[in-house]
Amino acid sequence: MATHMSRCRTWCRLQRFGIAAYRKYSTGGRYPNLSLSTPLPGIPKPVFASVDGQEKYETKITTLENGLRVASQNKFGQFCTVGIINSGSRHEAKYPSGIGHFLEKLAFSSTAQYGSKDEILLTLEKHGGICDCQTSRDTTMYAVSAEVKGLDTVVSLLSDAVLQPRLLDEEVEMIRMAVRFELEDLNMRPDPEPLLTEMIHAAAYRGNTVGLPRFCPAENVDKIDKAVLHSYLRNYYCPERMVLAGVGIEHEQLVDCARKYLLDVKPVWGASSATDVDLSVAQYTGGIVKMEKDMSDVSLGPTPIPELTHIMIGLESCSFLEEDFIPFAVLNMMMGGGGSFSAGGPGKGMFTRLYLNVLNRHHWMYNATSYHHSYEDSGLLCIHASADPRQVREMVEIITREFIQMGGSAGEMELERAKTQLKSMLMMNLESRPVIFEDVGRQVLSTGKRKLPHELCDLISSVTASDIKRVTTKMLRSKPAVAALGDLTELPTYEHIQAALSSKDGRLPRIYRLFR
Repeated sequence: MATHMSRCRTWCRLQRFGIAAYRKYSTGGRYPNLSLSTPLPGIPKPVFASVDGQEKYETKITTLENGLRVASQNKFGQFCTVGIINSGSRHEAKYPSGIGHFLEKLAFSSTAQYGSKDEILLTLEKHGGICDCQTSRDTTMYAVSAEVKGLDTVVSLLSDAVLQPRLLDEEVEMIRMAVRFELEDLNMRPDPEPLLTEMIHAAAYRGNTVGLPRFCPAENVDKIDKAVLHSYLRNYYCPERMVLAGVGIEHEQLVDCARKYLLDVKPVWGASSATDVDLSVAQYTGGIVKMEKDMSDVSLGPTPIPELTHIMIGLESCSFLEEDFIPFAVLNMMMGGGGSFSAGGPGKGMFTRLYLNVLNRHHWMYNATSYHHSYEDSGLLCIHASADPRQVREMVEIITREFIQMGGSAGEMELERAKTQLKSMLMMNLESRPVIFEDVGRQVLSTGKRKLPHELCDLISSVTASDIKRVTTKMLRSKPAVAALGDLTELPTYEHIQAALSSKDGRLPRIYRLFR
């Protein structure tokens, strides 16, 4: 009973102290200007978790005896992403175009160790893993995400999938069918962006490097067989042209696995030697690629998309190895844009130039979006626009005027907004483990090192309005690349588009017709 009474008295004292303290500090009587950052009296100093310098964030790189580079970035968590990165479609100059497309589809099929794709997937499932392969113009990435405890199995599986694929005749035939279907789907889908991206690259770099097709051309589907694939793999899938990248694992552990499974492995196509590697530098040519196409029935249904003509106009920018890459990235963010039905606040880009100057003023335009494609030896900044076929000429003039206005002085507020948006997008994307993996792999493959996010943020912060003006002036000196898809009756000639981009106001030359 006495113990109970003692507890009650203690509780009452605490309550009185709490109420008194609340009155004392909430009324501001004693501390009228107390800020939230000022520590309260009588409260113990908090102890925060700390990181041992920068070493937790640094990308560690080791080169093995055979030339293979092993790069890793530690990240908290029980899962890791590991993969092998090497050549892309730009290296197919001496081969039938489409080999990269075939290899992407054939990835993680039967190997020397695994009888089928199902066996590979079952093995990965034991470690909660998934696998994927993606090709681009300059890289091919074989990636696996799984539990850290299964790293040994993952690297063994990657080595087998990349260096020991069986490439059986029935597998190649199945992939031929899949590629044909994908090519048909590419021409039928309502979203024309993948097709336009192919066309603008073909126009900008006619017949060389990044201008070579990423998707297998229909006429090459039957030409690509096991012998052609082995010939390509023998030249390009050699250790000195590869990077083994990992995120979420200890570097020493990844290096040990690389030595075990990738150091003295003989590929199924025999000894690899980079003797016949295409080292061509991208040659920007400019030009136009047109595809007349009936877009009236692209999207059938209760609310079909109206018939649109799609135009993409691009100019040469720079490679991602140059200092001007960061100002171009800020310029691309400043142009922004999107679809006419996008909604949201500043974070959605509603204050970018293509929204304010184009979509808000011209209700008949369905899309105006800026894109920046950058490679290790060249780059392309382009604007994609969509409108009714009858207003194509007016749409092209609006886009050419926007290109010319890029060379004007950028406002302080819009420049700061673009830089802040670019930094936030960069940091948000690098929250994702697969994105970090791709960033590590690409940078190490092309430069042998990696710029860390805080370094990139510092470079973005240092961009000035004069930098934007300088890179735009340089860009406007190049010949335009034009891709046009749909009803092209009202499309201006290439010479007229070039003249508009060389003028002071971006206007197309006037044309006079006797009869309409």
